[in-house]
Amino acid sequence: MGLPGLRRLDHVGFTVPDLEQAHRFLVDVLGCDYLYSLGPFAHPDEGDDWMATHLDVHPRAVMVENRWFRLGEQFFEVFHYSSPDQLVVRPRNSDVGGHHVALYVDDLDAAVDHLRAHDVEVFAGPTASRGPAEGNRWIYFRAPWGLQLELVSYPHGKRFDRENPRP
Repeated sequence: MGLPGLRRLDHVGFTVPDLEQAHRFLVDVLGCDYLYSLGPFAHPDEGDDWMATHLDVHPRAVMVENRWFRLGEQFFEVFHYSSPDQLVVRPRNSDVGGHHVALYVDDLDAAVDHLRAHDVEVFAGPTASRGPAEGNRWIYFRAPWGLQLELVSYPHGKRFDRENPRP
């Protein structure tokens, strides 16, 4: 039995060092729609640990601003924080806490050309998957602030999906 009432992924949130740069990348390069922003938000009182107990950040951290973007039916919540203990070392996929965001595209080659035309760092590839994921092609790229993203495309489905159709 899974989480009661779980329906879908609602949004992906991440923190960036430069919110204006992230905004331009998300809107101008990826094609997201900007929705709205919130903030600032802080609990500056010395005895108040709300930020620590609710968000697991330094008690004096300030969420300077966050912006919401829509990409198709998914949402990104993008934060800009100021915090006395903020780390600027980005984790790799192989590090604990490492992560990436995968985006589906209809035409992988056209999407890669678009990224390169916008001077986005694109990793080697594309790579064609094998085994149950056969039919999928993918490639990683990096946002200006270091977040790793992945483009995936499987216009004719993956082998696993073809062999195991949903009822």
